[in-house]
Amino acid sequence: MSDAPRFFVDIGSPYAWLAAERVARRALGDEVVWEPVLLGAIFASRGWGSWADGESRAEGIEEVERRASAYGLGPVRWPEPWPGNTLLAMRAAVAADALGAGREFLLAALRAGFAEGRDLSLSTEVADVASTAGIEGEALLAAASTPEVKAALRTRTDAAIAAGVRGVPTVLVAGQALWGDDRLEEAAALVA
Repeated sequence: MSDAPRFFVDIGSPYAWLAAERVARRALGDEVVWEPVLLGAIFASRGWGSWADGESRAEGIEEVERRASAYGLGPVRWPEPWPGNTLLAMRAAVAADALGAGREFLLAALRAGFAEGRDLSLSTEVADVASTAGIEGEALLAAASTPEVKAALRTRTDAAIAAGVRGVPTVLVAGQALWGDDRLEEAAALVA
């Protein structure tokens, strides 16, 4: 499993959603490890922020919508607000991973956010996503608020930064960190 590709994801990233849909269809094979990390902390470590908060926001939105259409994902339904505070959802992803359902939770959360336009800053929405992933929602929310899960998310994010992750989605494969939805095919070629 140590040689398995690692797929780094933050629930607030529409590009992570685009890549996750293809990874879920086995674009990277069956052994890929889904890794929840905090994109904001990764950006802060690099000294820059998201395109969603800058002058290129409209162009970025158009690009995501174009790619979603090209991938057959249907229209993007942007959550309001976007970007929002998805820290609780990211902690829930780490808690779900500890239960063996991290991939299922991350994929359900990304779909809830960008295919359904749901606000994942709300605990009720996070609990509902947990149920979609086969996890009891209130129990997952309780686990997500523990000091151990909070520390685990920080540790995962710090480890991702140390491994060369500069944003999400990133696939770490064959010693390379390939960042961006547009690099997924390159990552898949290294897995094959």
